[in-house]
This record gives sequence, C-alpha cells and structure tokens, in this order.
Amino acid sequence: MGGFDKKEYSFLEEIDIAPRNLGCYFDGKWKASGPVVTSVNPANNQKIAEVVEGSLEDYEEGMRACAEAAKIWMQVPAPKRGDVVRQIGDALRAKLHQLGRIVSLEMGKILAEGVGEVQEIIDMCDFAVGLSRQLNGSIIPSERPNHVMLEMWNPLGVVGVITAFNFPCAVLGWNACIALVCGNCVVWKGAPTTPLVTIATTKIVAGVLEKNNLPGAIFTAFCGGAEIGQAIAKDSRIPLVSFTGSSKVGLSVQQTVNQRFGKCLLELSGNNAIIVMDDADVQLAVRSVLFAAVGTAGQRCTTCRRLLLHESVYERVLDQLLVAYKQVKIGDPLEKGGSVIESEGNFVHPTIVEISPDSDVVKEELFGPVLYVMKFKTLEEAIEINNSVPQGLSSSIFTRRPEIIFKWIGPHGSDCGIVNVNIPTNGAEIGGAFGGEKATGGGREAGSDSWKQYMRRSTWLTQTCR
Repeated sequence: MGGFDKKEYSFLEEIDIAPRNLGCYFDGKWKASGPVVTSVNPANNQKIAEVVEGSLEDYEEGMRACAEAAKIWMQVPAPKRGDVVRQIGDALRAKLHQLGRIVSLEMGKILAEGVGEVQEIIDMCDFAVGLSRQLNGSIIPSERPNHVMLEMWNPLGVVGVITAFNFPCAVLGWNACIALVCGNCVVWKGAPTTPLVTIATTKIVAGVLEKNNLPGAIFTAFCGGAEIGQAIAKDSRIPLVSFTGSSKVGLSVQQTVNQRFGKCLLELSGNNAIIVMDDADVQLAVRSVLFAAVGTAGQRCTTCRRLLLHESVYERVLDQLLVAYKQVKIGDPLEKGGSVIESEGNFVHPTIVEISPDSDVVKEELFGPVLYVMKFKTLEEAIEINNSVPQGLSSSIFTRRPEIIFKWIGPHGSDCGIVNVNIPTNGAEIGGAFGGEKATGGGREAGSDSWKQYMRRSTWLTQTCR
C-alpha cells in the first residue's frame, strides 16, 4: 500500500507532495529527466511516493541559469536579502508540523525530532536576518602617510550544498540561510533517500522567491545520485562546496574541488566521547549519555559513541545506564511512545559494548546506537583516549571541579571542535560555529563568524591625499 492510500499520510498534499514528483527545481521551473526512484518509509519499507531524479543534462541547464541569477542576487542589498530569508523562515513556520512529519516519515527519526529539525532552519533564518546587517569589513591602520587600508567582503557567487540523510533539511539551513544573505545563489543536492524532504523544502523557498519577483534560479535543487554530487564538486562555477557525509567520501570531494582550486566546507564523521569523572553528578551523566547515544537512533554526527568512565564510578554508571536502556521503546517514529514490534522495517536494539580503547573498531564511526564503554584512572589518560581517534567533532566531560574544566577546554584538553561540560555531545546551538577537526573536516557552519567562509575578502589600500 502506498503512502497516498493511507489516511494518516494525507498531510503530504498540504506540502504539495504528489504520488509522482519531479525532483529538480532550476531556472524557476520543476523539471527532471533522470531515473524514477521510490521513496520508502524506513519504519516499514513501504512506498511513500515516486520521484523523477535529475540527469546531468538537467544539472547543466540549471547551473547556467544559476550562474546568471548570481549576477543579479549579489547586487541586491544585504538587508533586502535578509528580508527575503526572513520570509522563507515565515513560510517554513507556516508548514512546520507538516514538514516535520515528512522528515520523520522519510528519514525515520521520531516526530518531535522531525519538527525540531525544521525549527532549526527557521531559527537559522532568524539568525541570518540579523547577520544581513552585520557583514562588516574593517579599517586597518596603514604604515604609509596619507593612506588608508580597508577590508571588505563580497559574495562568492554560487555555493553548492550536498546534504546527508540524517538531517535532510537542517544542514541545508545552516548553509543556505548564511549563503543567501551573503549574496550567493545556492545549488542543493539532497540525500538520495530523502527526496521528498528536498522537494517539499524547495517548494517553500521557491514560493518566496516568486512572491518577491526574484529569479527562481537563486535557489536550485536536484534530487539525484552520486553523479550530481560529482558534477558539483567538479564545477568551477561553484567556488565553495559544502559537503556533509562520511570522511571517506568527503576526502574524495575535497580532492576534486582542490584540483580546480575551489574551497570546501566539510562536515564529516564524528566519533564522540563523554568522560565521566569521579566527582560527576552520575544521574545527570546517565541521562545525558542515554540521550546522546540513543537519540536519533544513534545517527547524529554528534552521537556519543564512546563512554569513558573513571574506575571509581564505572560500575555505578554502567548499572544505571543499563536500567535506562531497558526503558527505550522501539517502533514507528510517527507513533507516540512506540513499542517493540515485529516489522518489515529497519530496526536495531541500542547496544552497550565494554571494550578496550585500543581496539581498531573503536577508531571508526559506527553510525548507529552502539556505545563503546571503557575505563580510565586519570584525567590525562581520559583526554588521551578522547583524542586518540581520527575524528574530532564533539566531546564532553562531566565533573564539578573547575581545574578539570579549564584543562579540558584548553590547549592540553579535547582536540574537538565542540568541547562540552556537563551536557551531552549532541544538541549544538546555532549561535556557535558548528564543526570539527581532523577527519571531521575542519569546516564550520551556522553561527559565530562562519559567514566569512561564504564570502571573499578584499584588502585594499588607497591614498587619501597628495
């Protein structure tokens, strides 16, 4: 039975999803000439709807229009661009629950997380509106008499955004909201397994552009496979490519983009650790570990995959964690509470594994609810274990001692991009720059000064008088 035969899927019509959908939006029109794919509900592997993917011919036609639209969009004053992004946020807010539901239906996360993901794009729109009036340059003292040196920022032109299935629209928001107010057009390739989210989100953005009599090519979207992503990576018309995915594929993207001297913004694998010290609030730590390790079925890049327990609290934490794990319910993410079910869908039991930190498997990112637990004696040993993996996205320590906290966040502490204290490894806020080091890619998205990656810096010197 297809999704459109089910009463509970009637909301799809409210976000303009049909039984068969064209999967590309370019030059202000919906077109597609590639293969037809079926979007399925991972909770039961049943068909939701069909999507016609884009071809390389569609991509080329869309990129020609996008490159032309970039000449127009970059000349629109930044505060006006911010107002357009504000309208996008309002339009998303009007369809918040329907969009959250399609995220949950097609990706598989619980409904509350699906709605929360869409809310994150809305929050990014709000953030970007304020940013549109703060893309400030600077005046730098010149060493020459009667000269002034200034620094200003200009748009790159077109930004490519390649997103993953686990956050099928939020990661777009982290990139596109900032890229748009910075004066760039956006080319988005959504994840192949979540094409309906890509289509529904794009239709809302397209409606705002049309309402403002702006070229639709300012925002271009493609549903498709690896060939579309490879085309984006190779395309010299796209100065910046933002890629979210595995370290293996991210490295390939980076090498391709580097060959044409383009720039990459990479958000790759995470192998995140929580450290529980001997003085930690154990109940707080257990609740945090449960949320970090099991939330989103362990499919966040910031999911806790390694739990480092001080030897004095090891048994106590593990005993309480096992009790908490037994309360986790497995089932259809669209049903409240869920239940353990026999299903045709894709389910796995959350698992805790006691293991040595030196095991090879611990060094890899396992994208599921599997938690590796290990024991340590000293803070220095815990930090060494935390930093011993190739990835460097998120980390957290639970302690009450200020001297430990300051060491943890300092140069001899965690080598990750996110360094938390007494909270989980996941649940990052948009106001800060999101990203990690080492095999996580080094990119930064969302808040702080991440916007500078979406613009080019010009330093100029002028003589004021003779």
